[in-house]
Amino acid sequence: MTDNAVPQRKIRVLIIDDSALIRSILKEVINSYPDLDAVGAAANPLQAREMIKTLNPDVLTLDVEMPQMDGLTFLEKLMRLHPMPVLMISSLTERGSDAALRALELGAVDFLPKPKLGIAEGIQGYADEIAEKIRVAYKTKLRPRSQEAHKPIEALPVLGSRISTTEKVIVVGSSTGGTEAIKEFLIRMPADAPGILIAQHMPEAFTKSFANRLDGLCKINVREAENNERVLPGHAYIAPGHSHLLLKRSGANYITELSQAAPVNHHRPSVEVLFRSAAQHAGKNVIGVMLTGMGKDGAIGMLEMRQAGAYNLAQDEATCVVFGMPREAIAVGAVDEVVPIQEMTQRVLSRLMGSGGMGNRV
Repeated sequence: MTDNAVPQRKIRVLIIDDSALIRSILKEVINSYPDLDAVGAAANPLQAREMIKTLNPDVLTLDVEMPQMDGLTFLEKLMRLHPMPVLMISSLTERGSDAALRALELGAVDFLPKPKLGIAEGIQGYADEIAEKIRVAYKTKLRPRSQEAHKPIEALPVLGSRISTTEKVIVVGSSTGGTEAIKEFLIRMPADAPGILIAQHMPEAFTKSFANRLDGLCKINVREAENNERVLPGHAYIAPGHSHLLLKRSGANYITELSQAAPVNHHRPSVEVLFRSAAQHAGKNVIGVMLTGMGKDGAIGMLEMRQAGAYNLAQDEATCVVFGMPREAIAVGAVDEVVPIQEMTQRVLSRLMGSGGMGNRV
């Protein structure tokens, strides 16, 4: 089944939101698509618990702030006792974005921002995105929440003088499921790792919170990228939700560039834009990493990187939430190696140091 394939029967959706207006609008939006069916709407998690038993939905949409039990508490219980695909609906606030990121850690597939003003028009305005995210959630492999998930992940040993980290650069692309995959990749990076540029499909309101959250967990410094800053070892730069992120060269240094040019492959930031800039300006000094995500954004740019001498790795299907982007990159011949996310950091560092012992070669 392809990313855009429509199932034979309608996808059954249960809406959970304390706002009667939001419930009504979401139900109208969902039911306007021939492959989706809003089978019910609950005002709080306690109602939802009973409706899940009687209606047997395929996907939930879940608000964060609700009476009796907040959405995160409900999500944590749900994923422990009755795991199922959940699409979070969160307000466009700093608090809301932090909650959405926590929801992804707990097992939610994806999130959508709830507009501050003009709620009806706002939700109707991204009806197609709501529908597509529900379809993706329906096809998603849920991550098991085992005891291993609670164990701290240790950063790998420092590289020291084994490579020149000012010459090398790592570029990463991801979409659905990418926030957790990026966290797992970065948290293992040693403090002196090469500079890392990341394009993750994410709304503008969330990228800064995402960067700040990772910065507190990682040995390297993680920040939302700014325009025209030097790419330093031990730093990761996440594309802001409003701009493409490009890698450029200024003399002996790599620098960032932000662009608000039109979306590419329907995305801004686009992985394609980042990868093509890396191919042009860094060539054989690049390690490319394609993580979980829906669609094909970045596949051609990754092929251009490989043709320019870069070495590229893709996350394997077993550990992807959605295998779309890695699969497309593999299909066009852009990938050298396919690796589980738990081994990705080690494989990247081994490649940088010229070590042997390849994983699954393509």
